[in-house]
Amino acid sequence: MKRDHHGVWENCLKIIKDNINYQSYKTWFSPIKPVKLDDSVLTIQVPSQFFYEWLEEHYINLLKKTIKNELGPLGRLEYSIIMESPNDTRNPYTIQIPASNRGALGNPSVNMPIDLNRGSSKEIPNPFVIPGLRKIKVHSQLNEAYSFDSFVEGDCNRLARSAGYAVATNPGKTAFNPIFIYSATGLGKTHLAHAIGIQVKNNFPDKTVLYVTAEQFIQQFIDAVKNNNQNDFIHFYQMIDVLLMDDIQFLSGKEKTQDVFFHIFNHLHQNGKQLVITSDKAPVEMKGIEPRLLSRFKWGLAADLQIPDLETRIAILQKHLYKDGIEMPADVIEYLAYSIATNVRELEGALISLMAHSSLNKKAITLELARQMIDKFVKNTSKEISIDYIQKVVCDFFSIHVDHLNSKTRKREIVQARQLAMFFSKKHTKSSLATIGLHCGNKDHATVLHACRTVNNLIETDKQFRNYVEEIEKKIKI
Repeated sequence: MKRDHHGVWENCLKIIKDNINYQSYKTWFSPIKPVKLDDSVLTIQVPSQFFYEWLEEHYINLLKKTIKNELGPLGRLEYSIIMESPNDTRNPYTIQIPASNRGALGNPSVNMPIDLNRGSSKEIPNPFVIPGLRKIKVHSQLNEAYSFDSFVEGDCNRLARSAGYAVATNPGKTAFNPIFIYSATGLGKTHLAHAIGIQVKNNFPDKTVLYVTAEQFIQQFIDAVKNNNQNDFIHFYQMIDVLLMDDIQFLSGKEKTQDVFFHIFNHLHQNGKQLVITSDKAPVEMKGIEPRLLSRFKWGLAADLQIPDLETRIAILQKHLYKDGIEMPADVIEYLAYSIATNVRELEGALISLMAHSSLNKKAITLELARQMIDKFVKNTSKEISIDYIQKVVCDFFSIHVDHLNSKTRKREIVQARQLAMFFSKKHTKSSLATIGLHCGNKDHATVLHACRTVNNLIETDKQFRNYVEEIEKKIKI
């Protein structure tokens, strides 16, 4: 009995479903439609070029085994890819994977129709050049100080940093297109975007790389409308090989600018160009952005930069000092890292302020000077009290090391300090009991609750202990 493409693909899906998690199956295999079966060649239709690239990069071995299991050792797979432009009336194009190519799917030969009406034969004005000047060459607008070498990697940013480096090594050819980097202010989005651009320029000097803020893009579009040269504006951006758009959230509510960016995005993506986008919010949290644009932001990888942990903050300060050839006592560096926990930009600003204060007043940089200077600096910034900071204050008050606080020792003074750290962490942070316990000697939530009850009882019955609590409270709020 002759087998049909629907039956073969259904059998393939049964195998695939048993080998990957449900969410991955729903995302990457449910949208696929079988098209035809010719001898040992199964053709399936996928929604986009990006979809095909993701399958090839992440599921090569699984697809290879599945197809051979169903169609025998000569089994092969072809893709019919739907054109992504909503106004495109062309038929889907097919990627053929000859048996001689590498891997399961190999390096495909793509017969993709070329749209000859995309560009223009006339000289296209550069929106970054002041009118009247003849310079047409695109300036990348990259800050050389923001390289991968100066970007400190930690658990808080490892995914985004690794993906960014992969993009810079092979722009437009990975599944991370676009790469969407998001975080709160001051955690390194702009630095990472510049680093990607700089690395691309180092690896591929002939590629046209452009860093632009969303505000610049908006103003350029307004000028283009005033000068009646919107087409030239669009064509200029369509010539870019790697476009780095910073703070995309500022396009919110600007429908015409979003529409222009939508067409630029489509053109660049379909032509294998790389897009790097940053935002202060994840795509799902963005307001005022058109759904069709938000869906494209989700095509590639969305990676967040989280608040750096203590070790990463110390490493950032040490790298900054090393770059400037400055030595600073370890306890001062540690105090800075403990005191400013939520914003890398503020952390570096505090370091610069401390060095300037020391230089102008001809004072040595000591822990006491750091306390006088940085406590005032932190007080005037949007400081968020963290568990790390509370532990530092408590340990300083009792003159013990933080490592002792997190050890298993049952010495009375250590246990009491640990209980106070738990008490203040519950009072001043939004962390769960389990998180507090994890930071305070890897204890469970029940231990944290017991510690809080013990502290409250001692406050009511022990005058000296109550004075301790009041003093520590003042220091935490300084």
